[in-house]
Amino acid sequence: MEASITLKKVGKLIGDKTILASLTFGIERGSLVAIIGDNEAGKSMLLKVISGVENQEFGNVYINGLDLRKRRLSVISSIGFVSHEIDLDPWLTLEQNVRFMGFMYGVDIETLNTRMIQLARDFHIIPHLKRMVQDISPGILKKGMILRALIHDPDILIMDEPTAFMDAESYRQTWDFLLRLKGKKTMLYVSQTLSEVEEAHDRILVLEDGKITLDGSLDKLLGSTFDYHQFQIEFEELSDDLFQKLSNVPKVKNPSRIGNSIHFYGRERNVFFAVLNAAASSVMKDISVNKLGLQDLMDAKFARDGIH
Repeated sequence: MEASITLKKVGKLIGDKTILASLTFGIERGSLVAIIGDNEAGKSMLLKVISGVENQEFGNVYINGLDLRKRRLSVISSIGFVSHEIDLDPWLTLEQNVRFMGFMYGVDIETLNTRMIQLARDFHIIPHLKRMVQDISPGILKKGMILRALIHDPDILIMDEPTAFMDAESYRQTWDFLLRLKGKKTMLYVSQTLSEVEEAHDRILVLEDGKITLDGSLDKLLGSTFDYHQFQIEFEELSDDLFQKLSNVPKVKNPSRIGNSIHFYGRERNVFFAVLNAAASSVMKDISVNKLGLQDLMDAKFARDGIH
């Protein structure tokens, strides 16, 4: 499928610090891509570079096949950008902020009016359009920022934590609408909420120190860890000999000891039963089994080292 966004060896520096390190990847048209990573990983800067808000020092960014640096005026109209920070003018109404953006992009008044009302209805914020920005809650303003980014009907929507500051109802309303855009617009967003990413993505990029360390769907990213379970058994007393005995059970992975509990991983549940059988003569107080997920992936042990 044709790429909407293509990066080729893109690098970004601030002073002597490398923020983005020779990034090369493409994003397919109509896909929903989530970016996750630790603080200072470069996530927000990556969005700003792709959106043309910041310039890269090295490499090229292509939007719908056009070089962003060389064809900026042609390219910018294809992009809608939502920053993490609330950047609406507080001395204007929400509607005035939206109208100003529409006029900047040359949207005619009739189209602007129709589109604004429809989007405001989709986001459930019509009652807030006439209110001053400074009097509106941050969660509603974030919806307004997404509306503003869509007012010129861009092909690409780039969002830095789109549901930040929202309550549960606003979160649901926002994603109900955004998911209807899948396949129609290319969407790229950053989130610190892993449950949000698990629910809303075609593809996940894991960014670390300005580099993409993992790239794919959730199932693909979890890869070798996806079929693993985490097991924990608490004993009345876990001796050194018993811990060593259980650690040596075939296919037990990454055994560790915390007090009188043994923690380990196994791809198959029969590994768990083998451990239980080996510990049959000991008194067990508690047992737990957990399936691995995205949070485990983001743990450094899995993101960097995997399960050994």
